[in-house]
Order: sequence, then C-alpha cells, then structure tokens
Amino acid sequence: MHISLLQCQSSRDVSANLLFIESQLKDLKRDVDTPHLVVLPECSLLFGGHESQQLAYAGDAHQSPLKSALSALAAKYQVFMVAGTIPALAEDGRVYSRCYLFDDKGDTLGHYDKLHLFDVDVADGTQQYRESETFCPGDHISVIDTPFGKIGLTVCYDLRFPDLFRAMRLAGAEIITVPSAFTKVTGEAHWQVLLQARAIETQCIILAAAQWGAHNEGSRETWGQSMVVGPWGNIIAQRQTGTGWVHAEIDLAEVHSIRSKMPVMQHNRFLEPSLK
Repeated sequence: MHISLLQCQSSRDVSANLLFIESQLKDLKRDVDTPHLVVLPECSLLFGGHESQQLAYAGDAHQSPLKSALSALAAKYQVFMVAGTIPALAEDGRVYSRCYLFDDKGDTLGHYDKLHLFDVDVADGTQQYRESETFCPGDHISVIDTPFGKIGLTVCYDLRFPDLFRAMRLAGAEIITVPSAFTKVTGEAHWQVLLQARAIETQCIILAAAQWGAHNEGSRETWGQSMVVGPWGNIIAQRQTGTGWVHAEIDLAEVHSIRSKMPVMQHNRFLEPSLK
C-alpha cells in the first residue's frame, strides 16, 4: 500500500498554505490504478491564527471553505487524504480541531475532533499554550474502513494518552494517523519514543505527519520528524527536517502476524477504556 506523509511549515496565510500543499501533490508520483493515502499535519491550512481567524474560517460539516478546498485537492489528485486539522464550529462558540478523511473522489469517509487539548506550559518562546480558550474537545473516537485497512484518527497531543489508542485498537484499528504540530522542546524529548510506544502497544502502523521549523516570523517552532512506524516499533520511514514528502510501502500482513504471535489484547486484564 502506498503511503505519503507531508511535512509542512504552515503559517497564518491560508492561501499560501494551500498553494504549498497543491504544489507537493502535483509532484507526487503515484500509480493511478493503486490507492494512495496522503496524510497532512495538524493545522496544515491555518497555523497560529488568532481566535478570530479560526472562527472566520470555521464552518460546519456541510459548509466549510477549508474542508471544501482539501476535499477538492483529494479529488483532483485522486488520493485518499487524512486532511490534517481545520477549525469547525462548536455549539459553545469555540471551534473543534477537526480531522477529515476523504476518499479519492473527495467524499468524506469520516471525521474526528481532537479529544485532548494542549493546555501546557513549555520552556520555549511561546511559554504557555491554552488550546481550550479557542478549541472545544471532541466527544468520540473514529475508526474508519478504507481500502488500506481500518484507520483510527488522532491529533498531536492525543499521542500522550494510551487509553485512546487502546480504544481504537479494540474498535478494529490497524493503522493510526497522528497529524501533529509538536513543539520543538516536547518533540525533541518525547516525539519518537511516544510514537514507537503507541505502535508497540497497539500493534498498529502509525502514520505521523508533522509541522516543522519556525512559523509566523519565528513566533512558533515545531519539531518535525514525520514518521511511519511499524507494529513492532520499527521506523519504516522518516523525514527529520525540512518540508516535503515521506513515502512508505506498508503491508497489513505484518500487523496480523505480530498480533497472532503476541495476542496482547487478549492478555490484557484491565477494563476497556471509555470516554468520560
């Protein structure tokens, strides 16, 4: 199966971000007769915007300019797309950080709203991150049937919560995507080890597309290192720095073989996780 992760250096300029993504899709080599999955990072079209900008671009499930733009790209370039995240209106006046999964015709197969919001103090130039001031947490997990297998959707900070990943594995996930914008400080410390841990625990293939570098005149700095991690914790492919593609071929036979030989889900004696 053909997989491509796009590492971006997105900004507050939606048009520029969209042009970059399309320029990369134009150069993407693919076999039109074989399904190809593209994964974009968190905030791929709007990174670091003030709350008013998030609200200006937010729409609902039926009308969203950012959703329409990304679904159109999926259809134009005939790729399945895990479309990073875009703002979607919530009932309380905030927005959801929403990840859509489109098929190669641009139709929506499903979506996921980020469950865990990054309200954290970090020793970097930003110092304080308070996503909950702008974003509303989601209320469901998403595992979606695709030609690639059953794909579970997560976003960035979700990576630190193994109960979510176990819940998706129990719901049938074979592949889990992690569109992200990890800070440079937290990414350098924890990004790789967390991705490998989640892959080993769930015996899933992890597809983690990341933001990288200095954004918006240096006001934010992200770690990068977009990675494809196998179900044994092995790094199949990665891009440490710079923008561009990470390509990989994956095979679910490895997933099924490892699960058969080491049936950890059957051995687990703890109760199944559930949302509060």
